[in-house]
Amino acid sequence: MSEPPNPKPRLVICVGDIHGFITKLNNLWSNLERSIERSEFETATVIFLGDYCDRGPDTRLVIDFLVALPSRYPRQKHVFLSGNHDLAFAAFLHLLPPPPDGSPFSDGWKEYSASEEREGWFSGEGFENMHLQGRRWSGKIKERFNTVKGTEYQGSIYDAGPTFESYGVPHGSADLVKAVPDEHKKFLTDLVWVHEEDDVFINTEDGSKCCKLIAVHAGLQKKVDVKEQLKLLKARDTRVPKVEALSGRKTVWDIPEELTTSPTIIVSGHHAKLHIEGLRLIIDEGGGFKDKPVAAIILPSQKIIRDTDVLAE
Repeated sequence: MSEPPNPKPRLVICVGDIHGFITKLNNLWSNLERSIERSEFETATVIFLGDYCDRGPDTRLVIDFLVALPSRYPRQKHVFLSGNHDLAFAAFLHLLPPPPDGSPFSDGWKEYSASEEREGWFSGEGFENMHLQGRRWSGKIKERFNTVKGTEYQGSIYDAGPTFESYGVPHGSADLVKAVPDEHKKFLTDLVWVHEEDDVFINTEDGSKCCKLIAVHAGLQKKVDVKEQLKLLKARDTRVPKVEALSGRKTVWDIPEELTTSPTIIVSGHHAKLHIEGLRLIIDEGGGFKDKPVAAIILPSQKIIRDTDVLAE
């Protein structure tokens, strides 16, 4: 008797930063459907890597699309990570869990208070016990030009103006709290800060590898105990005024050394770069900018799909 063939490894799709561009999201989703065999697509695990809001004009429509996915594709598994922009949006709407030690959110302002005037932190209705990032997100930055990105700020340091406008209120208005529908608030409330998957296959130069996968918006810090990081992220510990795993750059670029002893994929968005090096996958080609694509990676093949791909019917 010959042995039955090994079942195909399950498909995992990781989608990079969308940043309020519904046309890009629709095009990317269509391209994914066309690129993947139907039964595999309909049972795939789809991990969205965060940053659904800001910069682009259609945050409300993007969240409508994401909220509808479980009913449109009931056999898929959907994971929605929080990005730093989503955390800040949720903070403004007072949706974040309170600090576990009972301290007020205002304790987190102190470390960054030197930036308050320049960034024009929000000080309107409800600011008194708002997480730092909510105040920064809805603030009004005085400088108009972002010299690092070479673009004009759209309202705040987070470019949150278009998000307010997509819900029909002006940037920085406390009326946004009433304008955001309850199902969007639930979506933002339920976002996870980290997600782990076991037994994810990835095709490498050395053949197919079975790995653990950790998905987190920016990455894990190299010089901080990984178990401790994961514990804080799973608990969504809001004592921290700036969550490095969601906001960091150089500190979270590489895989922490302690995770290199057993094969672990770390997948992130955030960095406005497509970077694939071994098991470190960064899937964000700058989708928050009008002329840059939104990208996704399919595992195990490591095939990259973009909203700009022109695929044969």
